[in-house]
Amino acid sequence: MLKSVQRMSLGLVIAAGAAFGQTSAAPLAFEVASIKPSPAITPAMIQSGQLHAGMKIDASRVDIGNFSIAALIAKAYDVKSYQITGPDWLTAMSAQRFDIVAKMPEGTNKDQVPEMLRTLLAERFKLTIHRENKEQSVYALVVGKGGHKMKEAEPLPVAPATAPDGGPAPPASTGSNQVSINTTAKGAEVSDGQGGKQKMSMGADGKSMHLENNRVTMAAFAESLTPMVDRPVVDMTELKGFYQIAMDIPMEELMAIARKAGAPIPVGAGGGASGAGAPADAAGEPSGGSVFTTVQKLGLKLESRKSAVSQVVVDHAEKAPTEN
Repeated sequence: MLKSVQRMSLGLVIAAGAAFGQTSAAPLAFEVASIKPSPAITPAMIQSGQLHAGMKIDASRVDIGNFSIAALIAKAYDVKSYQITGPDWLTAMSAQRFDIVAKMPEGTNKDQVPEMLRTLLAERFKLTIHRENKEQSVYALVVGKGGHKMKEAEPLPVAPATAPDGGPAPPASTGSNQVSINTTAKGAEVSDGQGGKQKMSMGADGKSMHLENNRVTMAAFAESLTPMVDRPVVDMTELKGFYQIAMDIPMEELMAIARKAGAPIPVGAGGGASGAGAPADAAGEPSGGSVFTTVQKLGLKLESRKSAVSQVVVDHAEKAPTEN
């Protein structure tokens, strides 16, 4: 019995010594990464199809275009824009945007890209953060009493197993959301690289913007509503899958949204005072505004609630990265 105890004690001492001698594994990082300021977006760039925006992953190559530091943080930590707290310059519309081309180490995959982005932000932008949960007022996006009135999106076409010449089909790119914009006589069409498209055109009244999404999740729809109101919109519909959504937003509200994001648009531009971001009334329900009306037309509802929201708090970040 004593010998057994002695052997066990010896084993624990050896294990403890080995553990003490070990160093923590280095954080996962890109093999190499180039960061450059994004050029200003111009109408000519959009019309020629040269817009470089979004993220595309092909094999070991990661190509990120026109991302602000806040957008990189959102991607790296898998949070929404309203879950990021930091200095004003971080989330301003005028914030510098960057193009990044990086190579993943052999044996890694697209699911590990967020971790590599976290390392990149820490090394090149000296980013330090901490997390905290904070109870705050939100709008819960829920299904109305009569059920939703949206049409489910058409399924994406299945990729062919062979190429047109009869050979094997090239491997599909993964993890992509490369944005492209096509201008038309009536407006523009934005593609996200994953089958989702948003058509934008002037409304029939000449005072609103008509938006048509052919494929959007409720989580993404809730996030798109957040800039239009006075608090975060959180998806609580429990609806899965993708939906087709059409809505009309008055130009005056769009101008107010742009001003809120930091764009230098004078008050009154777009047709008058805006109702965008109308706060809740004393009863705790939205007090009006076309956004709330539009949501109701879809068979959905925005309800005022209190909810604990996870926050990424930026303690420090440099505006420009260290040199490549």
